[in-house]
Amino acid sequence: MQLPSFLWLWKIAAWSMGLSLMAYLLLALTGFGMWRMRHSLSIPSFLLFAGGRWATRSLWVKLHLIMGVSMVSLVLLLLAIGIIGTLGHFGSLGHSSHLWAGLMVVGLVLLSAFSATQIRVRKPWARPLHITLNTVLFVGFAWVSLTGWSVVQKYLP
Repeated sequence: MQLPSFLWLWKIAAWSMGLSLMAYLLLALTGFGMWRMRHSLSIPSFLLFAGGRWATRSLWVKLHLIMGVSMVSLVLLLLAIGIIGTLGHFGSLGHSSHLWAGLMVVGLVLLSAFSATQIRVRKPWARPLHITLNTVLFVGFAWVSLTGWSVVQKYLP
């Protein structure tokens, strides 16, 4: 049976992965900004906004939330693309360690998002858990990127 080319799907995946990594970087920057404001430390000039005004704490939280929702959405899109594309191309899953790397990243992102919803004064465990999960997520993104590169080589002519 002649299947259609899945190249368009891999292009969406490549863009989604790039945007996920950018969202992760922006989350780190906004998280750093919130941490600096929380501890009443001066914010470096590279985190200034237009007009030289300092961002308010609520603006940092809103930016962080928007980037977090974006990253969760992009990672879930990547999961769907990976499953659909792999099943469509190979007929089954589990052809490389990329599946396990991807599932680990999806799990870490969802756990991080859950822990973010729990951050409040009466739950002091939530903030350190959120930060730890995001630190481990760095390793997950590195692993999924490396294994993804080998997967991409299988699909390119």
